[in-house]
Amino acid sequence: MDAVRVALLREVLAGTEWLGATRRFAGALRGSVVSHGGGLLLVGTPEYEPWHLAAHLVDEAAWSGTPELAPTLVRHDARPSDPAHLAVGLGRLEAARRGETLLVVAPTTPGAPLVERVSDARRAGATVLSLGPGQGELPSMAHEVLAVPDGSELDLDTVQHLVSAAAGENALPTPRGRRRFRDRVARLAEHLTAPPPARW
Repeated sequence: MDAVRVALLREVLAGTEWLGATRRFAGALRGSVVSHGGGLLLVGTPEYEPWHLAAHLVDEAAWSGTPELAPTLVRHDARPSDPAHLAVGLGRLEAARRGETLLVVAPTTPGAPLVERVSDARRAGATVLSLGPGQGELPSMAHEVLAVPDGSELDLDTVQHLVSAAAGENALPTPRGRRRFRDRVARLAEHLTAPPPARW
């Protein structure tokens, strides 16, 4: 989903709780990684690895000039022969320390082995965020939770797009006036075609 589709989705969701919820969660994510500067670990379940979210966060990190948003994707079946960015296994969670942020994305309640590793990371001082089911052990130990239960108006993939887009925003959105749709699309097009911020 590209930025234009995210903008249109936001228009459709205006007035629902989803926009506020995803922005609050994204703000907690961005605030944690920027203020602590320790790095962002992103992990899913053995059945669901959040590749898409990892890619979008890398893009948002570049576009917003916030390198701390670029995550390390932690994989359940990583092999040493994988490319470096795909070779980080669950042992990385055991090494998590104070200042690091751990974002767990799961469409269903994670199994005990993952929950135990997340619990260990939290005890070591990592900030834990949970995106997925709102019930179970994982949400109860997370510092911040965005629940996406089965049967929600939005699916987990769509919510991830909203979170990653909001995490990359450099400023709060401008108040919604009575601007015409064409004006909003023009403003979005200007934003998308602007060059990325210079890196020094």
